[in-house]
Amino acid sequence: MAEASSYPKTLSMTSYGHDERKLLMIDPIRRRTLGLLGIGGVALAASRLGGFGALAHAEPGMHMREIPSSGEKLPVIGLGTWQTFDVDDSTKARAPLKEVLAAFAAMGGALVDSSPMYRRSEQVLGDLAAELDLHEHLFVATKVWTRGKQDGIDQMRASMAALRTEPIDLIQVHNLVDVDKHLDTLAEWREQGRTRYIGITHYTARAHDEVVRVASRRRVDFIQINYSVAEREAEQRLLPFAKERGIAVIANRPFASGALFQSLRDKPLPDYAAAIDCRSWAQIMLKFTISHPAVSCVIPATSKIAHLRDNMQAGYGTLPDPALRQRIAAEFA
Repeated sequence: MAEASSYPKTLSMTSYGHDERKLLMIDPIRRRTLGLLGIGGVALAASRLGGFGALAHAEPGMHMREIPSSGEKLPVIGLGTWQTFDVDDSTKARAPLKEVLAAFAAMGGALVDSSPMYRRSEQVLGDLAAELDLHEHLFVATKVWTRGKQDGIDQMRASMAALRTEPIDLIQVHNLVDVDKHLDTLAEWREQGRTRYIGITHYTARAHDEVVRVASRRRVDFIQINYSVAEREAEQRLLPFAKERGIAVIANRPFASGALFQSLRDKPLPDYAAAIDCRSWAQIMLKFTISHPAVSCVIPATSKIAHLRDNMQAGYGTLPDPALRQRIAAEFA
């Protein structure tokens, strides 16, 4: 068999044998090796964008969490694309996002989450990842969001083309729409090597019970749900369920759609911030989310480089223990 680094993820999986497809899907060593190979492109892109200085390389030490179904590890800070990556083709519109994506990878990020629901976001992500030579470094997650088996297949094929990658690392059934039909297709795609992992998503607490019911009867690798210091309902049932069943959790809405910042505008950082290596409220909120033992990754969305760098720093340093988590929660009660 050829060296792992000679298997580009962007080639069609149909050219490989069954055993090689399995290797591509589950081998975490290959993934990390290819990630390191991609860093050279990140550094080069960063220098062309005006330079990130010390950030123009992969910083070591971001907290990692295992995907229970495979043992592969993911950095705890990911990147969402809802609204932020929905821009036109102009250089002016895309340049800030190119800088954000390059810095995200350079600072140790991997999981980028998108959806056909997010209009042009998949296309923009795919184009920028290609321009920056980042496809082998990123863990690309998207969703299927339509009704009907064939419409779902067509939509996922379109996502694959827009994102410029096969296999897609993770495909999720968005908001449980026609969930059983799409999970049937995705189970086949996972076996065929067209996606490495499958999952289900929602963004409201009222859907948590249904998410649990679906994940109780269907094999999924990931659940994506809303969880933050301001939206803690997932702690009651969903997060313990995922931990017990060995399902990875992606946390969306970590800032409750930005509403949390309004109440914090003039509020000084608490005295415990330094003890957990936090220099902003955003870092405190993100560390609260990723410190829950069931959470694998959190996906704040941004189009601003300063916010991206601030968010990424939450993946480093000390995380709050259970007692401090309660103090943090009290700040937002």
